[in-house]
Amino acid sequence: MSKAGTVLVAGAGGFIGGHLVNYLKDQGHTSVRAIDVKPPESWYQRHDWADNQVLDLNDLLNCRKAADGTCAIYNLAADMGGMGFIENNKAACMLSVLINTHLLMAAREFRVEQFFFSSSACVYPGYRQRETAVTSLKESDAYPADPEDGYGWEKLFSERMCRHYSEDFGIVSRVARYHNVYGPEGTWDGGREKAPAAICRKVIEAKLSGRNEIDIWGDGEQTRSFMYIDDCLHGTYNIMNSSIEEPLNLGSDELVTINQLVDLAENFAGVKLKRNYDLSAPQGVRGRNSDNMLIKQKLDWAPSISLREGLEKTYSWIYDQIQLRERGERVTV
Repeated sequence: MSKAGTVLVAGAGGFIGGHLVNYLKDQGHTSVRAIDVKPPESWYQRHDWADNQVLDLNDLLNCRKAADGTCAIYNLAADMGGMGFIENNKAACMLSVLINTHLLMAAREFRVEQFFFSSSACVYPGYRQRETAVTSLKESDAYPADPEDGYGWEKLFSERMCRHYSEDFGIVSRVARYHNVYGPEGTWDGGREKAPAAICRKVIEAKLSGRNEIDIWGDGEQTRSFMYIDDCLHGTYNIMNSSIEEPLNLGSDELVTINQLVDLAENFAGVKLKRNYDLSAPQGVRGRNSDNMLIKQKLDWAPSISLREGLEKTYSWIYDQIQLRERGERVTV
């Protein structure tokens, strides 16, 4: 990828997108076009040196405006959130297919050289994720298809769109299947937050309030892996600049239960809380982990930042945000 050409980051006002804009600058890219549908004051991070624009990329005309003059596109734009949001907004999640479709059409029109699509582990079939002691998911496990309803189907369909635009029109497309990305500057309250941020917030609030109880969705024995944002950025950039044509897992393979996630947050807080399990709450699949054999073969690298290291940084950042909120100051939510 040319570091002198303009790089488009779609979804730049989101968690990963905001970090990616800054990462691209650190890698020497001097022209980054940052696009998001949210008003600028609602962006997670906004970098004044970038070409920041507010556009609804569901619309083809806006995608044409965004792609014109760019040499590469990172598509991170989607209407999504944690499991509570995904399970209750299937139609909204599926409508994100318009973003990727229209960006690909615009990329073809303006002869954009490279295209990255951020897919998800939600593309993997539910029938492979019914046990907590899950077998790690290989890229080939995506078929026969039975992805997460709504969000997962949109991601799987968009993967195929990237593949066929490469085959039919020569666009160099790269796809990474993200596994539960977390870290500072992310959603931690309001209903769209994912498990690491939600658990950190609940533990902090329980400690500060003296309630000494925490509500946990499910029985706490669901298993997951969680990837820290720094690993996500490094992997995304290197996949984009690789010769890997097939979708690739991008996630940690450190499998933990939700109870173990709570244990870590309690350890940071120096508390032990009473756990109230809500078996009626959205829980997603029973177990999910990333098989990293292929990414190690292709890139001689895999995400390696431990959950303890990444979660401690995330916990500290959320603690500061809660303190700011208590003082009535503006926070990232």
